[in-house]
Amino acid sequence: MEVNPTRIDHGVPAREACVLRYVLEKWSRQKPDQIYAKFYRGPSLTYSEMEMLARQTAAGLARLGVKQGDTVVVWLPNSLECLASWFGVNWLGAIYVPINTAYKGRLLEHVLANSNATVMIAHTDLMSRLDGIDLANIRKIVEVGGACGIRLNADVLPSSALEGDADSVPDLQRPIEPWDVQSIIYTSGTTGPSKGVLSSYAQLHAMSGMEGFYMVKEGDRYLCNLPLFHVGGTIPAMGMLCRGASVSFVTSFSTETFWPSINETQTTVVLLLGAMATFLAKTPRGPADRDHCLKTVIIVPLAEDAMAFSQRFGVTVYTLYNMTEISTPLVSGPNPNRTGICGKPRGGVDLRIVDENDCEVSVGETGELIVRTDMPWTLNSGYNQNPEATVKAWRNGWFHTGDAFRINEDGDYVFVDRMKDTIRRRGENISSFEVEAEIAAHPTVNEVAVVSVPSEFTEDEVLCVVAPAPGTTIVPADLIAFLQPRLAHFMIPRYVRIVERLPRTPTEKIKKHELREEGLTVDTWDREAAGIKIRREHVGR
Repeated sequence: MEVNPTRIDHGVPAREACVLRYVLEKWSRQKPDQIYAKFYRGPSLTYSEMEMLARQTAAGLARLGVKQGDTVVVWLPNSLECLASWFGVNWLGAIYVPINTAYKGRLLEHVLANSNATVMIAHTDLMSRLDGIDLANIRKIVEVGGACGIRLNADVLPSSALEGDADSVPDLQRPIEPWDVQSIIYTSGTTGPSKGVLSSYAQLHAMSGMEGFYMVKEGDRYLCNLPLFHVGGTIPAMGMLCRGASVSFVTSFSTETFWPSINETQTTVVLLLGAMATFLAKTPRGPADRDHCLKTVIIVPLAEDAMAFSQRFGVTVYTLYNMTEISTPLVSGPNPNRTGICGKPRGGVDLRIVDENDCEVSVGETGELIVRTDMPWTLNSGYNQNPEATVKAWRNGWFHTGDAFRINEDGDYVFVDRMKDTIRRRGENISSFEVEAEIAAHPTVNEVAVVSVPSEFTEDEVLCVVAPAPGTTIVPADLIAFLQPRLAHFMIPRYVRIVERLPRTPTEKIKKHELREEGLTVDTWDREAAGIKIRREHVGR
């Protein structure tokens, strides 16, 4: 594996290497006319244009009262407006809080309250979801993409509110430091509501840097096909900025437009979630398989045969392991020869596989992966306003991933399973706790457990096992209809199984492991087989 010879051990990277404002200023001076961002079927921005847009947006936000250290909620699909909002927020030294465009109801209320933000930037297609919910501290909402006319308990402002004078940005109260919080990105909870991960500039720099993403070079263009409210979207944008390179954007992944978007944007590197790679591998073979400019594909998790994928599409395949709270501790060499592996530790990280008491297990045995780094601030800075979860995750001075691993005979780390109840479907992490809360609100449901079952496209599908309230009958189709306005599309169960009573331990805890092992029984109802297919609500198209 190639090793980066310039890595600084034990220190913190300089501001000009990792703090967004200073990095963008540096490249705007040194290479003003080089393309930084290219949008599929949209504009391109040079480094100097990106700096000007960041400054203008920062001036508009400052006029709305945003100051250094404040949080700003950004609720937008991948777009120029989303990128400008992020960069404008960080230019002020404020904290970027992107939230999932699928959020609604109580989950939306929770993240708004947890963010402690007073200013929100939201797409007009999403505004109706704010009607009737508790907006917590939100006082001003900038509406992007038009005007929906909804009256809310907050000042709704047009997108022009973000168009400030680039020369009127107020001075910083102090320099922005590598250890300052850059973003709060929400990740699904397993025993409680979603948690906001506090990420420093140094963490995102390490996460997207030359150790974990050593295969990405300065001359590459990296396609961002994951949303900017996920760490998978922020990695290419920040990683290529720190390299002085370029990034391309699509609104979302599409099998049909994947290769046209690669060629139009002249993309050379892309990360594909396992399901994405499967969808591409199952398309009919044709001359377009090699008629493209893509060179490097990172598949996470590695569910496809890397060599077969590489040979068909003429690319080099890698895999790695990451999560919002850490900084890409595992990475493979080119074209790994086994599915399921995540690679070997990158430089600068310590990893252990431990039992429930944090005692290291023997080589080949399965346990929980825990992580620490030799460089300060390159793992998460805790969970926002959630000290209990922070202490639990960081016990004994190591960050506990909640994922089960083992090490094979070649020294590769192999992902085994999730030790927690999070479900991963089509690239989205789903909290069983949050899905269960909405299902339990249905009047015919007495008790519920939500678990994962294998998907034919890799990753998971959602199975809910429900027991009816006395004197009632659960109708699966009615339950799904009840959930649609209450849950994000990817959280709605595909499978429903009705039982008289859920299995429980002597202490009355539901035996979820039994439900997972039983899986899809003959009496399980499949909503897709019943003709009920639920799609993402397109925003901003």
